[in-house]
Amino acid sequence: MTGTDVELAARYLEQGQIVGIPTETVYGLAGNALNEDAVLSIFKIKNRPFFDPLIIHVDSLESAKKYVLEFPSKAMKLAKQFWPGPLTLLLHKNDKIPFLVTSGSEKVAVRVPDNPFTLALLKHVDFPLAAPSANPFGYISPTSAEHVEKQLGKSIPYILDGGPCQVGLESTIVDCTLESPVILRLGGLPVSAIESALKEKLLVRISANSNPDSPGQLDKHYAPNTLFVLSENLNKTLIKHKGRKIAVLNFGQNKIESQVFELNLSETGSLDEAAHNLFDYMRRLDNGKFDIIIAKKLPEEGLGLAINDRLRRASVR
Repeated sequence: MTGTDVELAARYLEQGQIVGIPTETVYGLAGNALNEDAVLSIFKIKNRPFFDPLIIHVDSLESAKKYVLEFPSKAMKLAKQFWPGPLTLLLHKNDKIPFLVTSGSEKVAVRVPDNPFTLALLKHVDFPLAAPSANPFGYISPTSAEHVEKQLGKSIPYILDGGPCQVGLESTIVDCTLESPVILRLGGLPVSAIESALKEKLLVRISANSNPDSPGQLDKHYAPNTLFVLSENLNKTLIKHKGRKIAVLNFGQNKIESQVFELNLSETGSLDEAAHNLFDYMRRLDNGKFDIIIAKKLPEEGLGLAINDRLRRASVR
């Protein structure tokens, strides 16, 4: 069932059930982060491996402080500037957060989402929400309530519909337990904005084959069921796959010489528009019964870094 009833969503969560929630990044599959049975249900519904940790969502910086041992000065600076928003901070957890949430790690990923429905929901309940993306593990992330309903609607009692996600990419994750913070996942907040706020250059460490420090670090992720290829030169790749039923995920004023089905993330070359459209367009092409989807690599700048990260992980076989 899908709707806009915050109180109903809160009642389900208080009963230990799982609901779909909207955020500015992607839709989440949410449960009481302090209730291990509820957290276990999230892993089971998603078919998510237990070694892949979850993010907890809270309504404010003050609420976040309740679940961590300390809030370092650099983390505080980032939280004050970018929360609510597409930024997740990795901090040392306290005993309130079960190890099931963190996959055994002493660190917990925390953020304040920028969506009025979910912020109202978080104020309605007296616990944080553990909430990975509301999709089967490894598949394309959902950016609308309809996406969640189609794939997980039979597994959860309610989806809080907050409209389409405005950002469309998962949050950027920063490990703030180190003297110099480290980017663990590229996302909806550009690295340049974080570096500007801290006035320092940050290390980006985004790959982890096993036992990741944070969500979104596995090699294969965000992947459609259709064979997916990332290309520097679309026309050369199209020649290579001539004779197959091809779909193209294009970007900007890039002309295609072959007659194939095409969706363009942004004809004007807007990285913000491309991020907003990315997962929805990937889903559309995956549902189109093509033999192969060929995606154009975007410029390696701003949100293009995070978009290319998703495209690379989707193309891993």
